Amino acid sequence: MKRVMKIDIDHLDADELMALNQRIVERLKMLESMHAHQSMMQFHPGARVSFSSPQGDRVLATIMKFNRKTVTVVTDSGQRWNVSPHLLSAVKDATPSSVIDGRLEND
Repeated sequence: MKRVMKIDIDHLDADELMALNQRIVERLKMLESMHAHQSMMQFHPGARVSFSSPQGDRVLATIMKFNRKTVTVVTDSGQRWNVSPHLLSAVKDATPSSVIDGRLEND
């Protein structure tokens, strides 16, 4: 459990609060980027993964490439998705498949 730190901002004027807000937003974006990068590091192109679709279905896919914040995957039905890496799960004991020109070719 993280300790909550009290920070007194009551003495700051509007310009100082705006500058503080900008620094906070930049820091949060950097932390989010680091978290996404760490999540991506557990995968590699060609890896078999699964994720939940917006409808709640489990989707099997193969990683094609890494983007700045997402991972591009191609599903077994040939659909291309950009998925946040923390939503992906590695698929163990799956038959490897290769991605050729954005289409899956099963071995």
